[in-house]
Amino acid sequence: MQLCDVAPRDGLQSLDLVVEPRLRAELAGRLADACVARVEVASFVRDELVPAMAGAEEVVASLPEVGATTWAGLVLNERGYERLAATDLREVHVTFGVTETFQQRNAGSSVEAGLRRALAVAERARTDGRRVTATLSCAFGCPYEGEVDPGVVHDAAARTAAGGIEEIVLADTIGVAGPSGVATLVTRVVRDVGAAAGVHLHDTRGTALACVLAALESGATVVDGSVGGIGGCPFAPGAQGNVATEDVVYLLEREGISTGVDLDVLIDTARWLSSVLDRPLPGRVQQAGRWP
Repeated sequence: MQLCDVAPRDGLQSLDLVVEPRLRAELAGRLADACVARVEVASFVRDELVPAMAGAEEVVASLPEVGATTWAGLVLNERGYERLAATDLREVHVTFGVTETFQQRNAGSSVEAGLRRALAVAERARTDGRRVTATLSCAFGCPYEGEVDPGVVHDAAARTAAGGIEEIVLADTIGVAGPSGVATLVTRVVRDVGAAAGVHLHDTRGTALACVLAALESGATVVDGSVGGIGGCPFAPGAQGNVATEDVVYLLEREGISTGVDLDVLIDTARWLSSVLDRPLPGRVQQAGRWP
């Protein structure tokens, strides 16, 4: 399994302050120093819609040279992909919501249009030799429409995979999922859809770590996290921070699952980020320290 840290993008996008591109690139570099396999470094969206993500190209240009860590960027449409394609990033993350209201609020389109945009980006990225991952937002619950039918998510995942996207991440955008629901959806994506599955979990109600274990036991091969537990979505009322990457690493180490991540460096990174933001962060392990 691999960990993908999304702190430089999802972690910072909803804050009430803007972290300059140089520091966002430094955050990514520190995550690479901790041997995190994948880091989502920027979002290529309109600055006026998400001011905290302004300067995506500058972030990428400021990234350090690394060996084992893969840098990734998020795009919502082909305009965003054109910006990403002008950089050195080799991994593309596309996303769309599985509910109409969220997709309209987040991207200004229907679910069908969001899916078509994602597949169009994926086709161009594959032609350019870039890897593509699709994230299905609100897979476990929607802030506007409530419960989401697992069959709707399954159908969206199946159409995504049929369009040539080989890795699908199921996002609990507002932190309402439980372990059994996560296990069911991950199993359906792996077994029925035939795609690699991942999870993107927010710890709004304290269930994220249990859901991580359920996902991995059901065949997930990637887990998103955010160092320090920062994060949220500006278009999802009530969404709190992502599950803290260091909390995930600690849990998996205690369960005998190797992540390849240097937990001490990761804890130091969370504490550094807390000082940069001048606020405490919710991640538990960076507060308590590792044990033993």
